[in-house]
Amino acid sequence: MSDGSQLERHAAPAVMQKKRRIPLIWIVPMVALALGGWLAIKAINEKGPTITITFATADGLEAGKTKIKFKDVEIGEVEAINLNDDASKVVVTAKMIKGSEPYLTDQSKFWVVRPRISGGSVSGLGTVLSGAYIGIDGSQAGSPAKNFVGLEVPPVVTVGQPGRHFILKTEELGSLDIRAPVYYRQIQVGQVVGYGFDPDGKTINIKIFIEAPHHTQVTENTRFWNASGVNVSLNAQGLKVETQSMISILSGGIAFDLPKETPPGEEAKENSTFNLYADRASIQEKKYSIHDYYLLLFDESVRGLSVGAPVELYGIKLGEVVDLKLEFDVNRMKFLVPVTVVIEPERLGIAQVNKAKEVFAGDSEALARMLVEQQGLRAQLQSANLLTGQMMINLVFVPDAPKVTISARDGLKVIPTVHGSFERMQEGLGRVVANLEKVKFDQIGDELSQTLKEAKTTLAELSALARNVNAETAPKLQAALVELQKTLVEVQQGVGKDSPLNYTAAKTLEELSLTLRSLRELAHTLDNQPQSILFGKEKQARE
Repeated sequence: MSDGSQLERHAAPAVMQKKRRIPLIWIVPMVALALGGWLAIKAINEKGPTITITFATADGLEAGKTKIKFKDVEIGEVEAINLNDDASKVVVTAKMIKGSEPYLTDQSKFWVVRPRISGGSVSGLGTVLSGAYIGIDGSQAGSPAKNFVGLEVPPVVTVGQPGRHFILKTEELGSLDIRAPVYYRQIQVGQVVGYGFDPDGKTINIKIFIEAPHHTQVTENTRFWNASGVNVSLNAQGLKVETQSMISILSGGIAFDLPKETPPGEEAKENSTFNLYADRASIQEKKYSIHDYYLLLFDESVRGLSVGAPVELYGIKLGEVVDLKLEFDVNRMKFLVPVTVVIEPERLGIAQVNKAKEVFAGDSEALARMLVEQQGLRAQLQSANLLTGQMMINLVFVPDAPKVTISARDGLKVIPTVHGSFERMQEGLGRVVANLEKVKFDQIGDELSQTLKEAKTTLAELSALARNVNAETAPKLQAALVELQKTLVEVQQGVGKDSPLNYTAAKTLEELSLTLRSLRELAHTLDNQPQSILFGKEKQARE
């Protein structure tokens, strides 16, 4: 037997085993890889959008620490802070949480929250210890966006608060600012939440928010006015001071109410637009639909007359000045001041309305033509305020005014003008001064000087005469008076009641009376019988 067969007979039988596909040493890395992949997929799915916000400065901001908050809830964090290309602004890169995409639109607003004092209130005091953060006023209205421009002034966040927003149009902002209060009958019911230029660039739009339930007080006929500062008026009723609160005096404010005797109308809707009036008195002025424009030509100074100056008749406002300028009239070779005024005929009440409609046929210009051509209506400048020097247009009737026919110029009817009372006074003073200039004051002065010299001489002579009277004439005059007194006593004794002179005078008067009677009878006879001088007196029947 061979050796090979011996080995095969004593050798152990072979056992077949399956080969492991993955070694145990690779299980842990594979689990870690799967967990990492799951975490990566979860992080990708939960990752929020990355946005950029441009600010003027990075004061108080810090990458990796500064949070983005909405109503004090963290919804993002600043990742990086860099300068823009021209280094004029700061670009903040921030990472937002998942789910914030619907509120990141072109209507969303970002700002840095720092300690501020505005509108009579203090905000952001919590950042003194915790540091500044970026606030957001998210809006679902608008288009999705990832690049934003931060606000320098924080807006008022009204998202989710019950109430309504309204838009006020004005030409000047005045002292109004964000968070300025809005009052209804001196109770604060809202605040200013924003402002900016209208798309036309001519007016300013102020956005306010009225809290519920007070927003229902705003109707289609509601009027808003600027309640900033103190309104002081002096009239026949005395001194009147109006203000809403100390806050409105310092930082401005807005108030609203219904004009007197005005129905409220329907409730105003969200973002309804209203005009902002200058003061409370302005909301009481009625609005008129008919406006007639006229032209006034003045050839005198209109200093103190400005656009908006009233046009009055008998002290009642009928319109106002809308334009004035200076031009040179080549035909008359003199300067003129054309003043354009607007008249609102609806301000003028007319008795017997039906008859007026028949006469004027609803034509207000026909009424003006009659007043100018037949009644002598003229326009003149008049002082509206002696303290400020403001002027106004006063319509007056001049009975002896020359008859004129109302004319037209540049498509406007021309109302004739007369000089104002102040101008006429100046003309009178000018004539007085001219007459005074004709007086020869030098000659009068010389004559007056000569008269004074003669008066002094006369006074000296009178003084000497008085001295002579006192020294010589007075004693003689006293003696003469004594002698006269004695003579009067003797005369009284001679013409007394029982004196001979008195008896003789009585007899003489008696004889004189008889003589007068005879003469009266003779005159009577000659009057009735003038022939008696020749033929004698005829005898009467009774004789």
